[in-house]
Amino acid sequence: MTSPARGAPCCAPARGEDSPLSQPSAPAPRSGDRAARDACAVTLPGGEFRMGDAFGEGYPDDAEGPVRTVTVEPFRIDATAVTNTRFAAFVRDTGYRTDAERYGSSFVFRLLLHPDARDAVLGAVAAAPWWLGVAGACWSAPEGPGSGLDGRADHPVVHISYGDALAYCAWAGGRLPSEAEWEYAARGGLDGCRYPWGDDFDEARTNTWQGDFPQVSSRPGGVTGTVPVTSYEPNGFGLHNTSGNVWEWCADRFAPGAGDERVIRGGSYLCHASYCNRYRVAARSRNTPDSSTGHGGFRCAWDLAER
Repeated sequence: MTSPARGAPCCAPARGEDSPLSQPSAPAPRSGDRAARDACAVTLPGGEFRMGDAFGEGYPDDAEGPVRTVTVEPFRIDATAVTNTRFAAFVRDTGYRTDAERYGSSFVFRLLLHPDARDAVLGAVAAAPWWLGVAGACWSAPEGPGSGLDGRADHPVVHISYGDALAYCAWAGGRLPSEAEWEYAARGGLDGCRYPWGDDFDEARTNTWQGDFPQVSSRPGGVTGTVPVTSYEPNGFGLHNTSGNVWEWCADRFAPGAGDERVIRGGSYLCHASYCNRYRVAARSRNTPDSSTGHGGFRCAWDLAER
């Protein structure tokens, strides 16, 4: 494991240029998993909305502004991030191996490292030493060897690369949402607000860091990590957790024509105002398409014509 790629924010550590794989995984064949898709998705009417940071609170390098009027077509999107249960069904059906499994390692937040995984630590990220490269960390062992998914069936799947997300979406007959679709859906019909519920932050409505980041968590029981995908009230469109819990891949390149990094949205359980104020609905970040982390997941979208 290596330090974040040049220009990458240290809240989303990336694999370096010396990685043994240079391309994301190829999408798996479609299987027509229509019943699972329809059980999890909501239909949105589309239309015009104001996209971007209306408060000037974004990090300059993230290019959240200017606020502009964007039009999206009607589409369907998952009401929640893809869960461990849903991803496990995909793996059973296709035999798919994630990029983390193919590389043999992924990034784990140090306070969540499983005790049995201490000997599997490959090193810390120089720019963000709270991130550890851990051999054997993957979607089914999210805190490294010794950890598992007991009690987490309804948690978002993590350690998912952009390529892995594409593969699942293809299997489900869909795609990743565009960045504009993601923000439109995340806003839930509210115009220009900071969060899916309004302008005032409410820690009871999102899974973000509480305490002194990254050393001390003030949450009862300590560091939380992921929580079930329906833990908090949905927004006006019926979507859960579009602020906090896990970062979600979007289809778009972060900067068209300037590299292969892809957009991630929504923030995660590690976001905090003192360090990473990216749990606002306008906030955006990025990572390389073969990178995976313990706070990175996704949700699917579908064109209405795909029904």
